[in-house]
Amino acid sequence: QVQLVESGGGLVQAGGSLRLSCAASGRTFNNYGMGWFRQAPGKEREFVAASSSGGIIYYADSVKGRFTISRDNAKNTVYLRMNSLRPDDTAVYYCAARAWRVPTIHVSDYWGQGTQVTVSS
Repeated sequence: QVQLVESGGGLVQAGGSLRLSCAASGRTFNNYGMGWFRQAPGKEREFVAASSSGGIIYYADSVKGRFTISRDNAKNTVYLRMNSLRPDDTAVYYCAARAWRVPTIHVSDYWGQGTQVTVSS
């Protein structure tokens, strides 16, 4: 069993930055692909970024060049650095984990509870 706990959300002005963290319990963090997803009010959950267990990185087109996903396997933590934030980045951000594969919206083994990010114009 893996528990995921997100933190780092908050209110920021457009153009600002935030760093989200997702701390995972368990001793096999290295074996999990990790991902970030978000869900804005009235919209479906969407993919943001992911890191495979082997370190291959993926980004949604909407965040390329602005967001950076990274992981610290020693700390069992995955991060999402968000720069140049825009009002349309406002959403609840969720962390997900999937053993040996990159998590997707429809296939993930574990989800965090989410952290709210609000970007004001």
